[in-house]
Amino acid sequence: MSLVTSTPTSHHDPAPPWQWDVFCRVIDNFGDIGVCWRLCADLASRGHHVRLWADDSSPLTWMAPGAREGLWPGVQVLDWTQSQDATFVAQLPAASVWIEGFGCDIAPEFIALHASHMSASASEGIKTPVWINLEYLSAEGYVERCHALPSPVMQGPAKGRTKHFYYPGFTAGTGGLLRESKLLATAAQWDHTKRSDWLRSHGVAWQGERLISLFCYEPEGLGAALAHWMRGPEQTLLLVTPGRAARAVQAAWSTAIEASGVPEGESKLRLHHLPALTQAEFDDLLRSCDVNLVRGEDSLVRALWAGKPFLWHIYPQDDGAHLYKLNAFLDCLQVPAGLRTLFAAWNGLPLPSGAEGTPIDWALLHAEESRIAAHRWCIQLAAQEDLVTALVNFVEKKR
Repeated sequence: MSLVTSTPTSHHDPAPPWQWDVFCRVIDNFGDIGVCWRLCADLASRGHHVRLWADDSSPLTWMAPGAREGLWPGVQVLDWTQSQDATFVAQLPAASVWIEGFGCDIAPEFIALHASHMSASASEGIKTPVWINLEYLSAEGYVERCHALPSPVMQGPAKGRTKHFYYPGFTAGTGGLLRESKLLATAAQWDHTKRSDWLRSHGVAWQGERLISLFCYEPEGLGAALAHWMRGPEQTLLLVTPGRAARAVQAAWSTAIEASGVPEGESKLRLHHLPALTQAEFDDLLRSCDVNLVRGEDSLVRALWAGKPFLWHIYPQDDGAHLYKLNAFLDCLQVPAGLRTLFAAWNGLPLPSGAEGTPIDWALLHAEESRIAAHRWCIQLAAQEDLVTALVNFVEKKR
């Protein structure tokens, strides 16, 4: 079963290329800087010039080696505080686009400096940047209603300007998903040999077992899933990413052994702990595995493009809003009932109606039904315009 290898025809990129300012405040768990970096790198690959202003770019040291040193053509990584330095900002080429990643607010000092510069250069015909508030990914109904809506700035140095809300999403009425031009073709060409070579080059002693990747927070269903893989019947190799996923496995391990009822030395589950992977290596990991257990926003999208069965550990919120967000996602992709139960159990959320009190069938994650569903989702989403193409077209209209 091969993945799609073509994508919708893109609108032409403007010439000459534009200068983009992308602003990112790192909250936690690397998702925000990860998404912003993929956005910047994709723009640069299409010939644009990008400045990434981040308050903590340190995760790029392992996500995108060389990025902080300026070794990625077209992308300049800058410290957030530099956006408040009048002397530094004054010597930069003017931007065509401002993007506030995940709704972070551009520093007022930067806006004031830009307003002053624009006023002094009014006679030169320089256009004000198109200002975009790039929001979080969701399948909830408000996304289509709010996508691309204008938001007048009512106060401060940018008073009178307009920014636009821009929502990534899973439907044609949204901004789409990040998807580099060669991504699906690479996935389609990822055969057994490339899989074996990649595993070997990353120190994984693969013996032909079923491969599962684990990148999670602390999912409620982890212990039960581990116990299931310990019992078998199939041999399973779990590739565990560092940080919270590794700590979650350690915390759940003894309970899982007890729950499995498997005598010591007879477990069908083997672990391999991975080092921190670059974004490109993470994509290869997902292509190499039979099942992917992912978390947050960036890895969810990459799991969808890998076209393999997966479970999403959604970021838990104190007010329970993640329940509605997860259900909206499952509704949007028309996830089959059995898989919906697994998504709920993995996240520790109420089971769908009719599934309460019944054993969780973790084996369904490896079934043909799940493989067919994952392939269908990939094809369905690939029919939409990708996020960067949509952004470029949107900006071109606004300019």
